[in-house]
Amino acid sequence: MAYILLRYGEIHLKGQNQRFFVDRLVRNVRESIADLGDAQVRHAFGRILVDSPAEEAALISRLRKVFGIVSLSPVRVVAPAFPDIASAAVDMVGAALAARPGVGTFKVDTRRADKRFPLTSMETSREVGQAIWERFPQVRARMDHPDLLVKIDIRDQAYLSSDTIPGPGGLPSGTGGRALALISGGIDSPVASWLAARRGMTIIPVHCYSFPFTSERSKEKVLDLCRVLAGYAGPLRVWIVFFTDIQRTIQLSVPEGLRVLVMRRMMMRLVERLAEQERAAAVVTGESLGQVASQTIESIAAINAVTRLPVLRPLIGADKTEIVARAEAIGTYEISIRPYEDCCSLFVPPHPRTQPGLQEADEAERGLPVGALIDAALQRSERLTITPRWARDPVGVGS
Repeated sequence: MAYILLRYGEIHLKGQNQRFFVDRLVRNVRESIADLGDAQVRHAFGRILVDSPAEEAALISRLRKVFGIVSLSPVRVVAPAFPDIASAAVDMVGAALAARPGVGTFKVDTRRADKRFPLTSMETSREVGQAIWERFPQVRARMDHPDLLVKIDIRDQAYLSSDTIPGPGGLPSGTGGRALALISGGIDSPVASWLAARRGMTIIPVHCYSFPFTSERSKEKVLDLCRVLAGYAGPLRVWIVFFTDIQRTIQLSVPEGLRVLVMRRMMMRLVERLAEQERAAAVVTGESLGQVASQTIESIAAINAVTRLPVLRPLIGADKTEIVARAEAIGTYEISIRPYEDCCSLFVPPHPRTQPGLQEADEAERGLPVGALIDAALQRSERLTITPRWARDPVGVGS
């Protein structure tokens, strides 16, 4: 059996609403590992304990992506009695020395949530440290930057660990409302969607697909990005919006310098219509201020003018280096750089307008049958359900 202790952070600040967030987090944890075996997931003393017959590595691969989890540790679980704790700690250090011969220093750090335990946290750390040194005199205690940190968490049971793995943090998926997320297939929009989902939002990706201007590989690239996001947020409902006729009409009717701006405005109209169907209250985009012509303050104002939805831009103040680093960390970067262009990048004019006025944008659209174009695009669109990449893998294999 594998035991994993999960820690959450911001949820502790939720006051009377804390139970709602904890219950949702426990549910999300169960769902993330449901195919790995009959696991027990329970909440006690401000922690979540997972008890599963699955392989430890497979569990960690899944759990480290669950939004709301700040960190996790494989643990040994023993009775909250000093002899059991000391014995387990000695065994743990022995295993660590066998696996890592270079370990020369250690520290014992105790947290005593259950105050019925007779020793204080400091007394427990000192006595357990003494037991470790007596068994392994070749290692010495060190308070700052030890080679090995033995953590003891005394709650309903005693939980011992020597490895802390960071989680994504944030809030549990499903606690922050619903939003449509425009996904282009580039680097930025998947990162923006991930950041929104980390705040508990249920994201519904929307991709504007312009076949034959963009290929089937371009569409599959977007679906692969959504599979990565689903590994964090759970299964996603994804809209593939037929954008070809809109794009053709814009190419024929709109001045070259304003085409990308008008395309973005049409996308906003599309997602506003979809929001009614999906009961979504906002739209998420990957725009970063000043990065391209359609992301200046003037362009953003002209884009916002066509929708009543709040437009959330998690990357508005980020530079490209930060965005790329985040994309690499969450696993979307290598997919995003596949050489299959999206509908916007394919039609960027040589000299786009960077400071368009709202009146100018409205005038550029005057000859477009906007309502008919939106209706026709939605009629030819499809909605898919995308599961995490590991859902297609054999049981026990992580993403």
